[in-house]
Amino acid sequence: LSFTEGFLLGQLSIVILIGAFIKFFIFGEIPSPETTASTRAIARQNRANGHKKSFSINSSPSLTSKSDFRHSSSNVLRHPPRLTTPIILAKTYYNVNAHQPESLDWFNVLIAQTIAQFRTDAHQDEAILTSLTSVLNGSQKPDFLSSIKVTEINLGEDFPILSNCRVHPVDDGSTEPDAARLQAHMDVDLTDLITFGIETKVILNWPRPLTALLPVALAVSIVRFSGTLSISFLPSASHATPSTQAANSNLPQQPLSTTPTSLAFSFLPDYRLDLNVRSLVGSRSRLQDIPKIAQMVENRLHAWIDERCVEPRVQQVMLPSLWPRKQNTRGPLSEDEDGLGIRASETIRDVREEARREVEEERKKDREHWEGEAAAPFAEGLRWRSRAEGGGYEMPGAMPA
Repeated sequence: LSFTEGFLLGQLSIVILIGAFIKFFIFGEIPSPETTASTRAIARQNRANGHKKSFSINSSPSLTSKSDFRHSSSNVLRHPPRLTTPIILAKTYYNVNAHQPESLDWFNVLIAQTIAQFRTDAHQDEAILTSLTSVLNGSQKPDFLSSIKVTEINLGEDFPILSNCRVHPVDDGSTEPDAARLQAHMDVDLTDLITFGIETKVILNWPRPLTALLPVALAVSIVRFSGTLSISFLPSASHATPSTQAANSNLPQQPLSTTPTSLAFSFLPDYRLDLNVRSLVGSRSRLQDIPKIAQMVENRLHAWIDERCVEPRVQQVMLPSLWPRKQNTRGPLSEDEDGLGIRASETIRDVREEARREVEEERKKDREHWEGEAAAPFAEGLRWRSRAEGGGYEMPGAMPA
């Protein structure tokens, strides 16, 4: 091929590549929301079924058993009989086969109050804006993006509605009989407009750094979320460390590590998340609402949720101790406590006053000391000058000639 033919062939190939990119990426058609939702639900269900046999939320080895209670060093604390799942259901008069689902209206009110307070706090000091900006511009930000600026935050106005709550035992594959834990399933439905918008610039670093900058604006809105929430309590347990298991029986018994009681929650794979993605690419000739960008963002958000809180993955939250403590008590004080509080406040005030006086005295002494140090060079300079007028320079403390 001659130079002209090769040049024309190269230009034609570039035009074909650009045309294919515009046709299939920018103006390409995406599947309908119903088709996409059903495909994702089937994929999640298959993944959950594949992990169900090999995954157990209580799979950690535990050393607490009846033999531990029999060999306890103290007989003062009496251990009650082991409470199995059928015993708990019988004592609470709950029949998993005949009990009607509950509406959870009271729980919806508590959740709504919590979310309303969160929205009020976020609008007061703009803490959420500062936190999101620092997270987006952290160390995990790609090198091909400039600084990311948050342009829009809308926390919504409605609240999630939980309903149709039912409790049933779930077997985790434990070898002990009646060891199934109780699990609550409830339907969650949220119809709102929660929006998060950003803008940044894509940096093109080829063939040399900072070859071009492409402005990009993106806004993602959650329109509706519906699914089934699963909640269960995981009781505390004592676990042996590898060093403890390999220790000799003649050595003194090592203390066991205790896992506190925790709350585990996750969503069933059949959840549905409807998003509205708005995009704007370019500075002069702008491309608006590119379908492929919306599809990429939706896939990334669904993958983020699936990796964290969709079965067989669970979120485990450690619960604090619910034992009543004096430091957690709130409310009016009694007369004795009120008198003690007044005396304690007076004592604290006297100590603060005394500490303040001591600090002021120390500052006064330091100020006098530094003023004396500053005046010494001035007096020494006068002595040098007086001796210079007499016709000679002498070091201070020198012997007379």
